[in-house]
Amino acid sequence: MTVVSEATPNPNPAPPPEHVQLDGTLVRGLAWTAGMKWGAQIFSWASTLIVARLLSPDDYGIVGMATVYLGFANLISEFGVGTTVITLRDLAEEDVAQLNGFAVLLGVAGFALSCVAAVPLGIFFKSPRLPWVVVAMSTTFIISSFQSVPAALLQRDLRFKLISVIDGMKAFAMAVVAVIFAAAGFRYWTLVIAGVSSAIAGTALVLSQRRHRIALPRPSILNHVLRFSWHIITGRISWYTYSNSDFVVSGRILGQQALGSYTVAWNLATVPVEKITGILNSVTPALYSAVQKDKPALRRYMLTLLEGIGLITLPLSIGMGLVSREFVLVFLGAKWEPAIAPLMFLAFYASIRSLSPIIWAVLNVVGDSAYGMWSSITMAIVMPTAFIIGSHWGNAGIAGAWMIGFPMVAIPVTARAFKKVELPWKEFFRVLSPSITGCLMMTAAILGLKDILPPHHSLALRLALLVLSGAIAYIGVAGALSYSRRHALMRAINLLRNRGSSASI
Repeated sequence: MTVVSEATPNPNPAPPPEHVQLDGTLVRGLAWTAGMKWGAQIFSWASTLIVARLLSPDDYGIVGMATVYLGFANLISEFGVGTTVITLRDLAEEDVAQLNGFAVLLGVAGFALSCVAAVPLGIFFKSPRLPWVVVAMSTTFIISSFQSVPAALLQRDLRFKLISVIDGMKAFAMAVVAVIFAAAGFRYWTLVIAGVSSAIAGTALVLSQRRHRIALPRPSILNHVLRFSWHIITGRISWYTYSNSDFVVSGRILGQQALGSYTVAWNLATVPVEKITGILNSVTPALYSAVQKDKPALRRYMLTLLEGIGLITLPLSIGMGLVSREFVLVFLGAKWEPAIAPLMFLAFYASIRSLSPIIWAVLNVVGDSAYGMWSSITMAIVMPTAFIIGSHWGNAGIAGAWMIGFPMVAIPVTARAFKKVELPWKEFFRVLSPSITGCLMMTAAILGLKDILPPHHSLALRLALLVLSGAIAYIGVAGALSYSRRHALMRAINLLRNRGSSASI
């Protein structure tokens, strides 16, 4: 018999009665969000492949340059308002109204700043076409500012079904617009128009379902709220600095065409992971906030989510890295061959990255947002340095720098989060053991088959056989281990089946 001492609490206790309804909300929220996102993702992936064939690396490169700056400016213009509304559940209606007004003012300021910065950005990147792209894409700051607070309120109210439907419709509209304008010969403007269209659709859909009064913000009332927002926005700015400095280094040192190849490699490696983690990011902040004072519940939800997402993202990412050459040549063509090497490294990095949002989100709800902020600042120093060094080996060196620099800060942050909720490391590895073991067997199967396949086989057939062998190896091992331990994902599916219709979201 295993004895659990008082100093080492059970990290995964049975849910108390008061959390049963919240469990149902979580499962239904994940089910709806996953269903809509993956339904839309079918169109998004098809759109990405079609558009990549119609456009050139140069087209992706110019929009990639604009995106590096605009993503940074978007963080400033949002200022962590949405996260603040979700996490600080005791905000008065007047506080929320003033935050709504603050968000709109920040959106206008972000657009104005972009107009001023457009020409200097064109000079910095040596691209005369860039300024108008920056101005056009920065209109999304104003558009999205009107839905920042309403969207956060939908998450705080656990309206996951509605949020998933809105996200799915927005992604579908963006995919259709991208294909239409690419086929019409709009080149890089295709990506610009698709991004603006997505912002318009998302804002219109959110405001049609949830609105809130807008009030002029007064610092005397919002000081305590903005202090929390400052931790969030500083951490996000630092995060954006290090997570996009690879694009800056590639574009500035290696050139526009190299940046285009790197951008496509990044998208292929991270899109599947981001779509899945996006599902969780739509659910976990509000879920953690609802049980922020209950450590056993936080541990239980964290472990369940880690176990479920590990089963999906780890084989997707590692599998993509193993078949990167065949995938690029079959689906994109020989002109994208420079994307193969960075895709391999980025795919392996994405497997690690997929787990971090679930863990790090705990720091905000347990009142340790300052530690997350300083960790991101440290990463903003370490990663750009690693990318500059890695650029001596081209895009492959830049991508490989992620695998070296990221764990240096990620491991201490993870340890801090585990300490805050009293979660032993052995429990973390226990819940991931099926996916890790399955990935090892998948790797052995794919590498072994690569050695014995005749060279005269077509690339398409070779890719199909590699994917099939890897999938069989992974599902066989991971599925057996998960079933033997009554896997959390299966419990979630049973919970959804038994109670899915008992309450609305």
